[in-house]
Amino acid sequence: MGSDVIVQAKLVLLGDLGAGKTSIVVRFAKGLYYECQESTIGAAFFSQVLPLDEATVKLDIWDTAGQERYHSLAPMYYRGAAAAIVVFDISSTDSYMRAKRWVDELQRQGNPHLVMALVGNKVDLEERRQVGTQEAMDYAEANGLFFTETSAKTAQNVSELFYEIAERVVKLRPNRPAGMVLHDGRRGGGGRWPFCCSG
Repeated sequence: MGSDVIVQAKLVLLGDLGAGKTSIVVRFAKGLYYECQESTIGAAFFSQVLPLDEATVKLDIWDTAGQERYHSLAPMYYRGAAAAIVVFDISSTDSYMRAKRWVDELQRQGNPHLVMALVGNKVDLEERRQVGTQEAMDYAEANGLFFTETSAKTAQNVSELFYEIAERVVKLRPNRPAGMVLHDGRRGGGGRWPFCCSG
């Protein structure tokens, strides 16, 4: 039955300018890494299909801009999301503090069933680390998030991150959280995939 079930889920990436959100998505979606990744304007959209044992997950990924001037647009992207990845740069305490503010905002505004990941990116810069792994892990645990560290540059844990998100989204399926549309391939049905349910 696994592959007959298609779960469509909206995923949003949030975090400070330069934390590496776009680099993580581009590494995952295209297998590429650019030393000079241009800043995202507003938001960028990627779509990826992840085959899991129990379902096929189609992730609609919104990569939001990190600049403060785009902050007011963020709710437009995270509203109705099934999952969120909050990214910080392990070599920047400021970036970590900003990530915590995003977590607070998502907890206040977001969907109670939201699958949330806290991601410390740029582990290839270990010698410049300012945020301890244990500190971030403890914070994530206390706030009901899962935590991982990645390097978009070396691809460390990038694919694993998105597959973990997809697995968790599928596990939440019986709750039918907003932002997730279930479609059973055996029964046909329309091809319309609304991003979120009215609410």
